[in-house]
Amino acid sequence: MFGLLRSLRIACVSAALAAVVPTLQAADGPLAVPRFSTAYLDRSADPAMDFFQFATGSWRKNNPVPADKARWAGFDELQERNWALIRSLLDELAAAPAGTDATRKLVGDFYASAMDTNRLEKLAFSPLDGDLARIPAIQSVDDAMELLANWHARGIGASFGAFVQPDAKNSTTYALYLWQGGLGLPDRDYYLGEGFAKQRDEYRAHIARLMRLLGDDEDQAKAAADAVLTLETELAKVSRTRTELRDQEKNYTKLSLDELDKLTPALNWPTYFRASGIRGLEYVIVGQPEFFQALNRLATETDGIAWAAYLRWHLVSGCANQLHTAPFDESFKFYGTVLRGQPQPEPRWQRAAKAVDGNVGEALGQLYVAKHFPPAAKARMAELIGNLRAVFRDRLAKLEWMSEATRKEALKKFDRFTQKIGHPDKFRDYSGLVIKRDDYLGNVQRANEFETRRQVARIGKPVDRTEWEMTPQTVNAYFNPALNEIVFPAGILQPPFFDLELDDAVNYGAIGVVIGHEITHGYDDQGRKYDADGNLRDWWSEADGKEFDRRAQKVVEQYGAYEALPGKKVNGQLTLGENIADLGGTSIAFEALQRALAKDPAKRKNVDGFTPEQRFFLSLAQLWRVNWREAELQRRLIVDPHSPGQFRGIGPHVNLPEFYAAWPQNEKSPWFRQPEDRAKIW
Repeated sequence: MFGLLRSLRIACVSAALAAVVPTLQAADGPLAVPRFSTAYLDRSADPAMDFFQFATGSWRKNNPVPADKARWAGFDELQERNWALIRSLLDELAAAPAGTDATRKLVGDFYASAMDTNRLEKLAFSPLDGDLARIPAIQSVDDAMELLANWHARGIGASFGAFVQPDAKNSTTYALYLWQGGLGLPDRDYYLGEGFAKQRDEYRAHIARLMRLLGDDEDQAKAAADAVLTLETELAKVSRTRTELRDQEKNYTKLSLDELDKLTPALNWPTYFRASGIRGLEYVIVGQPEFFQALNRLATETDGIAWAAYLRWHLVSGCANQLHTAPFDESFKFYGTVLRGQPQPEPRWQRAAKAVDGNVGEALGQLYVAKHFPPAAKARMAELIGNLRAVFRDRLAKLEWMSEATRKEALKKFDRFTQKIGHPDKFRDYSGLVIKRDDYLGNVQRANEFETRRQVARIGKPVDRTEWEMTPQTVNAYFNPALNEIVFPAGILQPPFFDLELDDAVNYGAIGVVIGHEITHGYDDQGRKYDADGNLRDWWSEADGKEFDRRAQKVVEQYGAYEALPGKKVNGQLTLGENIADLGGTSIAFEALQRALAKDPAKRKNVDGFTPEQRFFLSLAQLWRVNWREAELQRRLIVDPHSPGQFRGIGPHVNLPEFYAAWPQNEKSPWFRQPEDRAKIW
């Protein structure tokens, strides 16, 4: 979450914006608006010793993780409210009479197909019959490549990944990327790490149980599970770590088709490309060449029985959510309960709503914003972004540790920086996509195939700068380095991030920090490698690059010392980009608040007994209030480039002298940082 964040500035509440936070009803009563509140404070805690506990302790005590969640945070409270808004809309659309508007019908029929559990039970595994029959017919690697192309197009993952995005070194043009993949566990560490033996045993048993459901006898199921785990372990051994995957330069290898053929002579790429509908391809970008060399070896050295077991497993596992109760329940027991500690699945309607969002999200988004995103919200957000941009640009112009040559390039990049707020100006056209009320799995696969054709057709063509990578209803934000832009969907522009009923200090400490976070992503340890045109290019002087790395190392060491679970610390290198963005976003948003208060001194007043500066840091800490299930926190420490919320809610603060001025800290506090240890980059 928050691959990127932004900053804001809020004025008085507007009646036109009241629709942003409507009253919602849950089965057990009204859903509360998850805004900032002094009721969340633990006043028994000493803020000089444990500020995060002081700011969030009462909320955390009174908000255990719900049975259908693996984590519960302020972020999740907003998401839950947002899903309730979406559910109301989807229920209405699914009940709409025939002959309704095409977009409404498409969304309503998709949702209805996902909710028709009676039909799914009757169908059982029959929707997979065609694909299951293809597996034993595979006689060669060429046959396998053709099958993989078809599966990848329909959203069935196996062996490796392929996707289309702007060429990192020619950002005006779309390119085809080939990427490592093919694992059923969350990360390579689950296969290779000593601390995951239990999860591996559970995974083997889970595969066998699902194969039994599919019709294998006990011996066949056990043999299949052993084969899958063995093969995936071989893939894991040659997969790069999450930290290694963050290095944009090292994960860019541009190859001609002849070079690709020499790298992997056993893999018939012309067959794969033809079956994928790709024509006239001049080059590919291979993220991890050594992975594909190993895949080439495994394709010829691993017997066909093992590969058949692997393909059956990935087919059934990948489609379990669109099938009947038995495979879904088995899948959830492992991926939900074992890996995330979640006792029960989310309700059917919520899973169905997420499927609609994931497959025809812009069609849903078009209807969502018409009902829940007034134009005034977009205008206010643009004003806040402008305030944050002004602060960051001034800092670039005055930064004492940056040379003039590098500064010139940094300002050039910043001045080409763009922003998107709320939703696309033009929504995606889904004409030609067939959605049926009685074919849930088919709908998911046809939607994937529809999107694959759209993406494949763009290879080698100019990049569309109007596109969005998140749907409007998404509670998140992002920075796109190739387009040099920050993007804030409508879904995040609600409390606790964006709250027009509260004072500027609270809003700058929430959405203001989010805005600043996303801006800073353009200049984090990886974002800084992209130039004004969005190309991966080193525009830094050698001395400036070394000075950046020296300053960033303090962030690595700070977060790497935080212990999330006994004996398990945050990976400071994996989370570096997000931690730099949090630090920059906090510092920039605080200065923007000070400028806003200077322009309107009447706003400099205490609220609830706290100064604006104190409320800013309380708001930021509360933004990251969180409770975890242990298994989920353990998983996140391996796979998530973000630090856990309990560290995001205090880590940036303790680097800033403004925090110590607002909330004097005891030097004996475990959070206290001596001035010489505090990180300062932007």
